[in-house]
Amino acid sequence: MTELEKLKAGLEFDVTDPEVDALKLRAVKRCQKLNSIDVTDYKTKTETIKELFGSVGANPVVLPVFNCDNGQNIHVGDNFLANYNVTILDILEVRCGNDVWIGPNTLITTIGHPLNPMGRRKHLGTAKPVTIGNDVWIGGNVTILPGVKIGNNVVVAAGAVVTKNVPDNSLIGGIPAKIIRELENDVDN
Repeated sequence: MTELEKLKAGLEFDVTDPEVDALKLRAVKRCQKLNSIDVTDYKTKTETIKELFGSVGANPVVLPVFNCDNGQNIHVGDNFLANYNVTILDILEVRCGNDVWIGPNTLITTIGHPLNPMGRRKHLGTAKPVTIGNDVWIGGNVTILPGVKIGNNVVVAAGAVVTKNVPDNSLIGGIPAKIIRELENDVDN
């Protein structure tokens, strides 16, 4: 198997492999382009977001400085907002439903690395997709780790580190994030 095939199969892979690295370099160039566009030039920004992301709903907003690992693995619904300094390490898929707002300085990552030093010396990585439902507000300075699934109508409090799946209609916060209370859902999905 190639390193890219290992990555897609959920196996350990070499993050320095040229084929894997090419995805990141392409994304870096497209992020530079996106970040250089005047924030009031909505048409050009939207076109560039559609070039960078795998799929995009209506009314996407991505403020500078945005960074990602691939871009084509990011799929967002309608009314998506990535506030300032959002990073999505999408070596595997990150799927966001409709009306997802991501606060500033947030990291969503699909990639992890071995706990043992030999694995890190070999430049190994593992990846798991991240899924975020509809009507989700992610506060500032949040970290969402690989493999996490966040349900619909969820609010993630600022500074939280989300390590586990989150059920619908939840307010979560803390390190690691825990359910603080249930939220009312006043819309029909």
